Amino acid sequence: MLRHMLEALLMTLSITSTAFAHESPIPKAYTCQGDDVSPALAWSGVPAGTKSLALIVDDPDAPDPKAPKMTWVHWVLYDIPPSASGLAKAVAPAALPAGTREGTNDWKRTGYGGPCPPIGRHRYFHKLYALDIVLPDLGQPTKPQLEQAMKGHVLGEAVLMGTYQKE
Repeated sequence: MLRHMLEALLMTLSITSTAFAHESPIPKAYTCQGDDVSPALAWSGVPAGTKSLALIVDDPDAPDPKAPKMTWVHWVLYDIPPSASGLAKAVAPAALPAGTREGTNDWKRTGYGGPCPPIGRHRYFHKLYALDIVLPDLGQPTKPQLEQAMKGHVLGEAVLMGTYQKE
C-alpha cells in the first residue's frame, strides 16, 4: 500500500511524441508545408483524482521570434477522458477519445493547424493539463475561455515543445 502511494506521488504527468523529441524540430509532415496533420501524442503519469484532460498547442513567437507580438493557438481540446493515453497521428474529430470536445484555434476553426511560421524558427508548445473536473460544454472555446474554465482545477501540467522554421 505504502509503495503504491509513493509511486503515485513520484509519477509526474508527461507528454511525448514519436514524431519529435522535446526541444527538437517538428518534421515537415506536421506543418503547412507538409500534410498539416497532428503528430501522435502519448502521455503518462496522470495524477490520481484526474477527471479530464485538456490540450492546448500554441506558438508564443508569432509573427517573428525576434519581435513576438502574440501567441498563435494551433489546437484546443478539452474533456479528454483520463483513461486515454494519447492521440493518434492525424487524429480525425470522430476518432478523438469518447467525450473529447474541441475548441477554436486562431484560424477560427476547430481541429489541428500545423506550424506555418511567416519568419524564423518558432517554438510550438503542446501543453497537457490534468483537471479535477469534467468541464461543462463550453461550445467551441478559445484558449483564453478554456484557461478561464480550468482555473483552480489543474492537478498537473506537462509540456512538449518542438520547433519549426520554413525551408
